[in-house]
Amino acid sequence: MQPLQQRVDAAAAGAVIEVPAGTYTGNLVISRALTLKGSGEVILDGNNSGDVVRVRAADVTIAGLVIRNSGKNLTDMNAGIFAEKAAENLRVIGSRFENNAFGLWLDGCRAPEVIDNRIQGAPQLRSQDNGNGIHLFAVHDGLVRGNHISGTRDGIYIDTSQHNRLEDNLMEDLRYGIHYMYSYNNEVIDNRTRNTRTGYALMQSKNLEVRGNASDGDLNYGMLLNNIVGSHISGNRIRGTRTGRAFVTGGDDVAGADGKALFIYNSQYNEISGNLLEDADIGIHLTAGSEDNAIHGNAFIRNRVQVKYVATREQEWSDEGRGNYWSDYLGWDMNADGVGDRPYEPNDAVDKLLWRYPMARILMSSPAIETLRWVQRQFPVFKPQGVRDSHPLMQMPVSGLGGTMATDEHG
Repeated sequence: MQPLQQRVDAAAAGAVIEVPAGTYTGNLVISRALTLKGSGEVILDGNNSGDVVRVRAADVTIAGLVIRNSGKNLTDMNAGIFAEKAAENLRVIGSRFENNAFGLWLDGCRAPEVIDNRIQGAPQLRSQDNGNGIHLFAVHDGLVRGNHISGTRDGIYIDTSQHNRLEDNLMEDLRYGIHYMYSYNNEVIDNRTRNTRTGYALMQSKNLEVRGNASDGDLNYGMLLNNIVGSHISGNRIRGTRTGRAFVTGGDDVAGADGKALFIYNSQYNEISGNLLEDADIGIHLTAGSEDNAIHGNAFIRNRVQVKYVATREQEWSDEGRGNYWSDYLGWDMNADGVGDRPYEPNDAVDKLLWRYPMARILMSSPAIETLRWVQRQFPVFKPQGVRDSHPLMQMPVSGLGGTMATDEHG
C-alpha cells in the first residue's frame, strides 16, 4: 500500500482521499487543498515526535480520524494538528485526539471550523505539562462547536482572536474550560464545564457575548471576569462552585479559598442579567474597581454568601424597577406586583470586618457582633456603602436562565 504522505503529495487540488482502516506512523504534512477522510478506524500516530499533522494549505478538511502521540514539547507547540496561517477554511470534523501535547493549534488561520471532535490529554502528564485542547492564536471568524475536551490544560484557549464563536462544547477535568485573553467581539454560547478549576476564565477582552453556558461543580470559579469591558453575560447557569474549606484544608476556613460562582475583577460597563448562581460558597464577588456594571434579573439561590463587594461606592442592582431574585430575601409584596416592598442589602459592616480580618470569625456568635448589627439596623447612618437592590424580585425569573437549565429554588 502506498504510504499516506505519498498519496497526499500526489493528490490533485480538491481531491478526496479515503484512507483505509489501519495505523499510519509518522508526521503528515498537507500542502494542498484536499479532504482526508477515514474509512473505518484510521489512526495517525506521530510516534511521540513533532506534529502528527501539519496543515500548510487553504481549504483542507480532515474527518473521521484518530490522531495521537504527538511530541510533548510545549515550547515547540507540538500538536495533533498544527494549522499554519495559510490554512484558511480548515475543517476538522468528527475526529479523536489522544495523547498529544496540544490537541489542535490554530496559528493565525482564518475561518477554521472544529466540529464534533473528542480531545483527550496525555493522562501520564500533570495538567500544567499538557497543552490546551484547542488553541486559537490570532484566529478570525472561526467556529468551535460540539467538541468534548478532557484531561488537557485548558479546554479552549483563545488569544488575540476576533469574531469567533465557541458553541455547545463540553469541557471537564481541566484547569480552565474556556480561557480568553486579549480577544474581542467573540461569542461563547451554550457550552458546559464540570470539574474544572475555573469553568470560564475571561480575561483582558471586550465586546463578548457570553450566553446560555453552564458550570457544574467547578472548584475555584464558575466564571471569572478579569478586565472585561462592554460585554453581555446572560442566561448562564453556575451551580455548586464549592472549593471551600473541604477542598483546600479538609475542613478549616482559609481566607480567599471560597468557591465563587461569578468573580468580577477590574471589569466595567458590562450587562450581567438572567444568570442563575446557585449553591456556591460566594454567589458573586466584585473587587478592584468592578463598578458601573448593570446587574439585574439574576437569581441568587442558596449561596453561603450571596454577595461579596469590596469597595466603598454604593451599587444599585436593578433596572427599570426590577432587580434580582434572592433566596434569602425576607421582605414582602403588599401590592402583589412581583417586586419586594423593601430593598435587599446583602452586606453590612460586620461582613466587611470579617473580610478584612478573617480571624474575627471567632466572634461571630458574640454579643459584640450582635450589638453591632443591631446598631446598624436602628441607625442606618452607620451602614457602609455597598450593593443595594431596591426592587428585589419575589419569584425567580425563569426567562433568560437558559431554558431547560432553569430551576426553581427547590429543584
